[in-house]
Amino acid sequence: MTSILTLVAADRLDDSMLSRIGEILPGATAPAWLEPGKAADIAHSGLSDAEAETRARQLLDGAKIDLVSQPAEGRRKKLLVADMDSTIVVGETLDELAAFAGLKDHIAAITARAMNGEIDFKSALRERVGLLAGLAEQALAETDSHLSLMPGAKTLVATMRAHGAYTVLVSGGFDYFTGRVRDRCGFHQDRANRLEIEDGKLTGKVIEPILDRDAKLAFLKEFAALNRIGGRDAVAVGDGANDLAMIKEAGLGVAFHAKPVVAGEARFRVDHTDLTALLFAQGYHRDEFS
Repeated sequence: MTSILTLVAADRLDDSMLSRIGEILPGATAPAWLEPGKAADIAHSGLSDAEAETRARQLLDGAKIDLVSQPAEGRRKKLLVADMDSTIVVGETLDELAAFAGLKDHIAAITARAMNGEIDFKSALRERVGLLAGLAEQALAETDSHLSLMPGAKTLVATMRAHGAYTVLVSGGFDYFTGRVRDRCGFHQDRANRLEIEDGKLTGKVIEPILDRDAKLAFLKEFAALNRIGGRDAVAVGDGANDLAMIKEAGLGVAFHAKPVVAGEARFRVDHTDLTALLFAQGYHRDEFS
């Protein structure tokens, strides 16, 4: 079976580096550029994908290059399921919202533990939102006005949509933000938790049920079924422990600048480059990007 090793550089790839990698991969063919100096494919056979990745990483010796080896067949996915916070947008929206209550550092510390799988996500979410009871609803709009999209986010969504994929934003955060990010990036749909608001203020409660790790996995399966595909035809990307189940279910599961617990189990780790790495991993050439 033929596999493809894809390399995406934060700085620069050169022909000599690609040649050296080809020499350590049995059955390797000549490298094919996806973007000259930036991303390339090397077809190979005779090694498992995991072993090919291990050999390549050893040779690269810490270079700022993201890589993944996978079967050549079925690389282009038909479904994108993406986390929002620290994946599609920069930072954590709940932490930024907490700044308006003077609690950013305190709540960010809880968020970090939850995203690394150290504490239960549902309990942590209820605790953090509870601390914001009485915060004016206007703080949501203020937080949204300062949100920045992650580099490559719009290109990822637009390119996959242009090639027929269905795109969904699934977040353990809140629908106030996901609805706006959905529109800015061009996702087909979004799913998220809901804040309870009364008389223009947050009550400190999350409307049940809470969308957590299991719910994210369920949504991936739901949207795969709606599009009459299997999990192998999906790409899922996230950074936190509540993303891990959907990442492991997807054919291309991506840990994006992720917490250690996630990076250690994902099929593809993006540690150095931006979200366009997900397109290169699917074999898209730069001139195909939207």
